[in-house]
Amino acid sequence: MDIERTQNRANVEVELTKLEAQNKALQEGLTRSAEAKQYEALTTLSKEATAVGKKLDRLSALKNAYDLLADAEGILEDQTSDSELKKLAQEDLDKANKKLEALENKSEEVEGEDSAIVEIRAGTGGDEAALFAADLMRMYQRYAEQKGWKTELLDTSTTTIGGVKNAVFKIEGAKAYTLLQFESGVHRVQRVPSTEASGRIHTSTATVAVLQSKPPVEIKIQPNELQIDVFHAGGPGGQGVNTTDSAVRITHLPTGLVVKTQESRSQIKNREIALEILKARLYDQQQQKAQAEASAVRKAKIGTGDRSEKIRTYNFPQDRITDHRIKKSWHGITRILGGALEELLSTLANESKKQVQE
Repeated sequence: MDIERTQNRANVEVELTKLEAQNKALQEGLTRSAEAKQYEALTTLSKEATAVGKKLDRLSALKNAYDLLADAEGILEDQTSDSELKKLAQEDLDKANKKLEALENKSEEVEGEDSAIVEIRAGTGGDEAALFAADLMRMYQRYAEQKGWKTELLDTSTTTIGGVKNAVFKIEGAKAYTLLQFESGVHRVQRVPSTEASGRIHTSTATVAVLQSKPPVEIKIQPNELQIDVFHAGGPGGQGVNTTDSAVRITHLPTGLVVKTQESRSQIKNREIALEILKARLYDQQQQKAQAEASAVRKAKIGTGDRSEKIRTYNFPQDRITDHRIKKSWHGITRILGGALEELLSTLANESKKQVQE
């Protein structure tokens, strides 16, 4: 390992020690605030804990890569190492260098920049609509994987045959919201369900909402505006998921908005997630209202405000996806549902830019 990386490794270890102590203190503070129902303090501490957690994740990944690099170099320099061991060490060395190059060149601030919260709900069509919702969820998650983004499931409700009644997940990565924002609206599928014996084509729908995880303006919520309930988490996850009051439901009394999450085993983490989703929804609600009042925005063909707008049809018999806002179609439904969204999303972004310039 060169001198610069040796020094970087030492700096990372020192910083990790400080952050671990800071994180421990924050977690203890969160527990005390939760027990005392001090929701304002809980919100502030949650923000700090999230920021510290992200730094910890990045520095831990750096330390692991530095350790792997040092171990591999040690084996390669050891004259007593056999050829097979050196071959494995060389593979680890290459892997560590690639990982370090990515992490060292990646800004901490960029990791969570422009992140998005995606909500998908099955619409009309019963079980087939739930299966379609699951297809859409996998499509966005696979696209995120291809972009190197991080995905985190926040809440989900599934059916017995693998469908999704509703799902909420976070996509973290540079330009995640910018690229996905035009996915909001009603998605329609036309296909023969696997359960259909007569071969008849069914039409089903699912609704997608893409929210800004970190709104550009601060959304202030007073503690007395919230009703917070905790209950046993349900669904898959083993026995532990049902033995503690870890699930959280937050009701925003002025608007009636309700957010529920149970994916984490930690009640504190679920509170944090639910508050984040609530703020994203409140900001989105404000934006929809502003857009409805702005005549210039109402004229736009590509919008992100009207959640009832039918934006796209997935026609399986014709292997065609049509976006009704720009009247453009693509073939290869299986490929696109597999995450190949780049061309489609780029086209929508370019059309939106044209409309803004006109």
